[in-house]
Amino acid sequence: MAFIMEGLDAESYDRKYTDRELVNRITTYFAPEKRRILAVTGMVIANSLFDAALPLLVATGLDRIIEANNEVHAEIWLLIALIALVAVLSFSANFVRVATSAKIVGNIVLKLRLDAIQAVLKRDMSFFDEHSSGRIVSRVTSDTNDFSNTITLVVSLFSQLLMLTVVTAVLFTRNVQLTLIVLVLVPLIVAVALAFRKVARDVTVKAQRAQGEVNGMIQETMRGISVAKSYRQEATIFREFEDVSDRTYRVRLKQNLIFSGIFPLLFGIAGIGTTALVWIGGNKVVDGDISAGDWFLFLQAVGLFWFPLTSIASFWSQFQQGLSAAERVFALLDAEAVVQQTADEAVPHLSGKIEFRDVTFAYDGEHPVLEHFNLTIAPGETIALVGHTGAGKSTLGRLISRFYEFQAGEILIDGHDIRTFNLQSYRRQLGIVPQLPFLFSGTVADNIRYALPDATDDQVTFAASHIGEGDWVDALQDGLATEIGEEGRGLSMGQRQLVALARVLIQDPSIIILDEATASVDPLTEAQIQEGLDTVMAGRTSIVIAHRLSTIREVDRIIVLDHGKIVEQGSHVALMQAGGRYADLYNTFFRHQNPDYKPGEGFVAVKSGPVEANGMAGAPTPA
Repeated sequence: MAFIMEGLDAESYDRKYTDRELVNRITTYFAPEKRRILAVTGMVIANSLFDAALPLLVATGLDRIIEANNEVHAEIWLLIALIALVAVLSFSANFVRVATSAKIVGNIVLKLRLDAIQAVLKRDMSFFDEHSSGRIVSRVTSDTNDFSNTITLVVSLFSQLLMLTVVTAVLFTRNVQLTLIVLVLVPLIVAVALAFRKVARDVTVKAQRAQGEVNGMIQETMRGISVAKSYRQEATIFREFEDVSDRTYRVRLKQNLIFSGIFPLLFGIAGIGTTALVWIGGNKVVDGDISAGDWFLFLQAVGLFWFPLTSIASFWSQFQQGLSAAERVFALLDAEAVVQQTADEAVPHLSGKIEFRDVTFAYDGEHPVLEHFNLTIAPGETIALVGHTGAGKSTLGRLISRFYEFQAGEILIDGHDIRTFNLQSYRRQLGIVPQLPFLFSGTVADNIRYALPDATDDQVTFAASHIGEGDWVDALQDGLATEIGEEGRGLSMGQRQLVALARVLIQDPSIIILDEATASVDPLTEAQIQEGLDTVMAGRTSIVIAHRLSTIREVDRIIVLDHGKIVEQGSHVALMQAGGRYADLYNTFFRHQNPDYKPGEGFVAVKSGPVEANGMAGAPTPA
């Protein structure tokens, strides 16, 4: 069955925990529920005593009826009343136990789920690049839900152990020989159950990984449904989902066969003991060694005995599902952060000076994207990063945002090592506008306020009105109160960008990182966005990953990157006159954006001089 498990490998952050480690850690989640656990314990004890008393009362009644030659006396009616009362009390105790246990389970699972989502929120961006979001979601939802089985089993185990203790004590008081017959099969049942433990653990882990695969594919499909429909790939998606689902079905089937197979085997062994009791006990009644009531008590009690025993014996096999789920969740909680801060200093208002000093960075730790990289950006300066795909443009923004850990060198912000900052405090002073902005379901105002939750309606309106002069708001159906769907559904790409710019403006950051916001919009919207960009970037250090000529020509300095190195820098005019790498890029990618451009028009003389970036000298600078 190895082919069933293909594609269900562990994540890189997965780790193995011993049963002891898992149980000890699970126990910490029970600590806040001490009072409820004590209440459940009391109800379990009461329920066990009541359940054990029922067959004892029935056996006593049977003996009295036989002694009275089937005549019904008052004490028989009293016995019947007692049986009814005990049954009601048993039901009541069990009801309170179940209700309180449900509360305990709910609270513990909620705490674990909150811990899991908090751990996810703390993970670095590289974590989400490497791991499927669907698998992460599966651990936060499905696995924390499966973990509840562990809690339920623990409560059940205590109840079953107490029941066995009470029943065994009662049986020994009635007949030692028959009690020993019941107990002789206990080691065999326990041995069989424990033999299932390892295989149950392995197949359960695979089943949970398979569920993560299903969740991941569904999530990816929903996010890319428009692309799938555009290319008419519905049938392909269905086949892929069918394959993943079939693999999950096979793993689940194997799991169910293992878990289902243990009970018939255990009950078969228990049946041998029951048969021996019927035969030996019946002969003892005939011989007068025990009463009919005692024989009936043993036959009734054996049911109360075997079921808890088989449940306890199979406990570890069933417990593996909860332990596997806990193991996956704890692995998520314990995943080590790649980005490591050396201190936790509060960040004052930044002027925005950024320095890369001999920085080396590789996404995979082996193939550097930047190597011994040096660059200084002055406070309030606007630079544009240009270059072919893979040149390192987006990487610089990600490192400044502290989304990834560089392997060597230093990045300084206002002269402070970026690794010493409190990240939450630092990122409050960063304004990041991606090329494809993400908006949440809610109103346009809610999305603008997302950067500053305490912002007043006036502040939201002010920010919106200063982006593209606010004309775009009038085009919305209900203005800032317009409801939008997931990922900004209901707004055009340009409108989404304008909302994203307003969101950055209300945040009032010191540093702006912009992955060209005008790359996917029409000329009219581009003009509105460009006005918004001028407002957002005014007086702030701004880094623009450039795709549009309109943005490039307005910046203070253009940085030309190639394979993680600065090959040119300067103004648009100076770099064009130099006729180097930037001129080639312009003529290939940007020139068509300026139909009125004529070669040689609009340039000024330039002078040459040293440039302090990557040790390059002789690059042209503006006159």
